[in-house]
Amino acid sequence: MKILCTEAMAPAVADQLRKQADVLVMTDRSVAGYRAAIADADFLVVRNKLPDDIFEYGTRLRGVVRHGTGLDLIPVQAATRLGIPVANVPGANAQAVVEHYVTAMLAFARPLSRMEAATRAQGWDAGRALTSVATQLSGKTLGVIGVGTIGQGLAQACIAGFGMQVLGLQRPGIPLPANVRPASLADLLANSDYVALCCPLTDETRGMIGMQELQGMKKNAILLNAARGAIVDEQALIAALQGKRIRGAALDVYANQPLNSAHAFFGLDNVLLTPHVAGVTAESFNDMSSGTVKQLLQMMAGERPEYLVNPEAWPGRCAAQGGKA
Repeated sequence: MKILCTEAMAPAVADQLRKQADVLVMTDRSVAGYRAAIADADFLVVRNKLPDDIFEYGTRLRGVVRHGTGLDLIPVQAATRLGIPVANVPGANAQAVVEHYVTAMLAFARPLSRMEAATRAQGWDAGRALTSVATQLSGKTLGVIGVGTIGQGLAQACIAGFGMQVLGLQRPGIPLPANVRPASLADLLANSDYVALCCPLTDETRGMIGMQELQGMKKNAILLNAARGAIVDEQALIAALQGKRIRGAALDVYANQPLNSAHAFFGLDNVLLTPHVAGVTAESFNDMSSGTVKQLLQMMAGERPEYLVNPEAWPGRCAAQGGKA
C-alpha cells in the first residue's frame, strides 16, 4: 500500500507507518507534480494546498488525512462526490497556536529584541530608551474572532495569566465561555487592544477584515492572524499599516504562500512576519503526525476514522473497499 505525503511527518512516527506501507514524500509540488504523484497512491497526507482537481487523478485513492486541522487545503466536496473519505487531527496543535499568539502580543508589548539590538549596537541608554513604547498586557482588551478550541485557550491564557478582558465573536448558536463577553464585529474591533483571528476560512470569513473594519479598530491596536491569510484584505491592511491607522500586525499566514520576497509587508516596520509556523513546535508536530497515522491505520484496516469530516462519503467507501460502517 502506498501513502503519499505532501510534506514530511515526524521521523519516528513516519518510521512506524513504514512498517505498514510504503511512504513517499513529494518533492515536486507543482500542479503537474501533484497529478503525477497521486496517480498510484492509496492514501494521501496533506500539509499543503491541493489543486482543486487533484482527486480526478487519484484513481486508486482510498482516503485523505489532513496533517492538522484546517480543511481549506483540501477540496472536500470533490472528495465526497467521489466517495473518498477525509479525516483531520483536530486540536493537535491548538496549544502551540495559543502560545504563538501570546508570544506575538508580548513582542509588541515588550519589544525585547529591539532593546537587545539597540543595547548591543548603541549602548545601554539606547536600549533603555525603548521602554517608552513598552506596555503591559494586564488591563488590556483582547478580541477573539472565532472562539473555538484555539480561541478559548487563548482567552483563558490571557484572562488567567495576564488579567485581560476578552471579547468574543462566535458563529450564531454556539455559546461563548462565561468569562468571554459577546460582541458584534464592530464592537469587538472598536474596543480591543489586540484582535486575534482564530476562525476558519469559509465563504463567510473570506475578506471579513477589510478597509472598513481596519478603520474601526483602535489606533494603537494590534491585529494577530495565524488562521488564514485570505480572512484579511491584504491591500487594505498594507494601507492601514503604512498610514499608521493601527499600531501593527503579527502575521503568520498570507493570501499567497510562500510570501514573495518583494511583498510590501517586508517594507513595513510595524508588522511581525513569521512563515506559517504558529502551530509547529516539536511537541505539536509529533502529536499531529501521531494523530495522522492513527487515522490512516484505521482507514487501512477498513475502519471508520475517528475524525471523519465527510461522513456522507463513507457508505460509498464501504461498498467499494469492504470497509466497516
